[in-house]
Amino acid sequence: MISIDTGTEELICKIENRVATVTLNKPHKKNALGDVLTPALRKTIAILDDDDRVGCVLITGAGDAFCAGGDVSGMGSGTKKNLGTPSSKQEKIDTLVEKQKTLTNRIYEANKVTIAAMPGAAAGAGLSIALACDLRVASDNAFITTAFGNIGLSGDYGASWFLPRLIGLAKAKELFYTGDRVLASECERLGIVNKVFPKESFSKDAQSYAAKVANGPVNAFGRMKKNLHSGMDQSLEDSLRLEAIHLIESMNDPESKEAIQAFMEKRKPVFRE
Repeated sequence: MISIDTGTEELICKIENRVATVTLNKPHKKNALGDVLTPALRKTIAILDDDDRVGCVLITGAGDAFCAGGDVSGMGSGTKKNLGTPSSKQEKIDTLVEKQKTLTNRIYEANKVTIAAMPGAAAGAGLSIALACDLRVASDNAFITTAFGNIGLSGDYGASWFLPRLIGLAKAKELFYTGDRVLASECERLGIVNKVFPKESFSKDAQSYAAKVANGPVNAFGRMKKNLHSGMDQSLEDSLRLEAIHLIESMNDPESKEAIQAFMEKRKPVFRE
């Protein structure tokens, strides 16, 4: 197991079996985001995306929560600390845009597959982080809630973009307007989470799920990800062209050569030593 220095005890990062597990480590505050944890998360995600030892990134939370969103105790004070030093409205907007782009947008566009492992609640911006990931797994006692309306906010970090793409606009509107809790089983039915595992074995099951991805053809997965993301917003003709480019690149990749050789030899492919 390899430990990665995140610069703070509020974020733990370890690499094992090509899975980089990033743990939000503020269980006493349900892993709420803050001025120490969030910058560390931004920095760590960027580092891991360029680390050849990493096949996929698993983001999870310590204790019985994934992430409760922003630390409400630091909101509404009228001070500038919530958005750093900007004072004008436009400066605050620009600063928040940059913060969002370097967190959830970076997770969404990462070359590596990203997985959110939710041992419990994912709320507000914490939900946005989970939605930004490629895949989501949850403990059977987990739930999600948009939560923004509970504190009179409209939402941030991309939840309003991610959620409708998963469950449709009408249902997304309902979850935003009501702030209702959606239990893990219902999240799986709606397509918000991919797998639900028992609470007792959740950590082990999530790691096994991630390891299967991490030890697969990572370069091919990266190309698949670009194909799928681009296909949401472009024409079929453009998608066909992008698929052709990526398929030819994949054919020339050592991953494909190893997979074909393994198939011929009736063995499991080994993509990384």
